[in-house]
Formats: sequence, C-alpha cells, structure tokens
Amino acid sequence: MSKLAIIGGSGLSQINGLKITHRQQLETPFGTPSAEFMHGNIHTQDIIFLARHGNPHSIPPHKINYRANIWGLKELGVTDIIAVAAVGGITAAMAPAHIALPDQLIDYSYGREHTFFADNLDTVTHIDFTFPYNQQLRTGLIQAANNANQLISNTGTYGCTQGPRLETIAEIKRMERDGCDLVGMTGMPEAALAQELDINYAAIAVVANWAAGKSIGVISMTEIEHHLKNGMSNVNSLLYSFILNRYQT
Repeated sequence: MSKLAIIGGSGLSQINGLKITHRQQLETPFGTPSAEFMHGNIHTQDIIFLARHGNPHSIPPHKINYRANIWGLKELGVTDIIAVAAVGGITAAMAPAHIALPDQLIDYSYGREHTFFADNLDTVTHIDFTFPYNQQLRTGLIQAANNANQLISNTGTYGCTQGPRLETIAEIKRMERDGCDLVGMTGMPEAALAQELDINYAAIAVVANWAAGKSIGVISMTEIEHHLKNGMSNVNSLLYSFILNRYQT
C-alpha cells in the first residue's frame, strides 16, 4: 500500500486541506530529523509532512540532516515522497512564481553526508541514478496540473549548490552551459538517499527569483518572499489535485 510524505521547503509550512492528527518525533541511527513528523489526512489519504528546514525555519541547506529525514520517513512506512523546494530560474521559461517538475539534476554541493552506504558494509554498494526522479510520480503530478488547469514545466534540470549564499553571475553562467534550468540548495543528497532506500521521489520546484545575472540589479529577499507566496499557493492546489487523483480510495 502506498504512503505519501511531503517534504516542505522554504515557503511551504502547511498543506491546504491537511488535517493534522498527531505529531511524532523520531531518533534515527543518523541523528535527529529536521522537525517533528506531522501525521494527517486529506479526505481518506494519510499524509506525513516534514519541514525540511525545521519548525521554525532555522536550518540552512548545508546543515540539514538529510539522512535522518529520509531514514525517518522510511521507518514510518513512506513509499512516495513529493519534495517541494524554492529555486532560482536560469533559463527563459523559469520565471519567478513558475512551477517546474525537474527530471534531471546536477550536484554541485560538497561536504554533505550524502549516502547510507558509507560504513560497516559487507561489500561496496552502488545505486543506479540515471533517472533521479520517479517517473510515475512525475506523471501523476503532470496529470494533476492538467486537471487543475495549471501551466507548469514538465521537465528541467535542477542544479544543487552548497548555499547558504546565493550564486555569482559567473557560477550561473557555468550552470547554464552545463544544462541547468534551475538552481537550488536542497535537491541533493535528498533525491539519492530516497533512491538508496527504495522510496519513490519527485520534486516540485517553485521559482522564487531569477538567478544571478538574469535580471537587473541584485536579488532581494522581498522579491523572493513575494514570488514564493504566489508560487506556493499554486503548489498547494497542485498537491491537493495530485493526492485526490492518485490516492483517493
């Protein structure tokens, strides 16, 4: 039986229609997750919500305990994860407040605990990461967007940087040459860790701002907050449609 978790990033602290039934704190072999796991339901579907940056929003991207978060979700029986993240837009289609469902990623982060397969192994373990996002979940999100008459990008390459600082113009130019459409700070190692534990994983990227050099002047937090407010409202509608379409019994 499928069980869904939603990982909320910057700007997403709650899901429309989600009735919280209880909160649960877990300790894992990899430490403490970012926040309590919030159990709830939308109609008949049980949902678990986790605030990636903690509650309140206080954990920077490079300090998130990604392993504890994903391990905890696995312990709770989660089979599917939809991860929501705020990103910068690099290519022309990725304007502020736009929603994209990335299908590929490039990892520029460093120094993060990025695998469960590091110690006490009987043999070296590898995973196939050709497709970092689960296609069935992506197809379900695309159909949900169609049903909700939402204009989204069905594909895109997400570039994950270290943070917490934003990027330079030169870095964004390099990422664009590499083929990145979006830039964020939390996409990895989250996606790979989910795959290591056989959890289906897909991402919803909400463009909060043009990346460095893609607009006039510097990037302001006021601008980011404005676009996130609009984008996350659409994400809530998309998630609601997705849950009803895929999980309603």
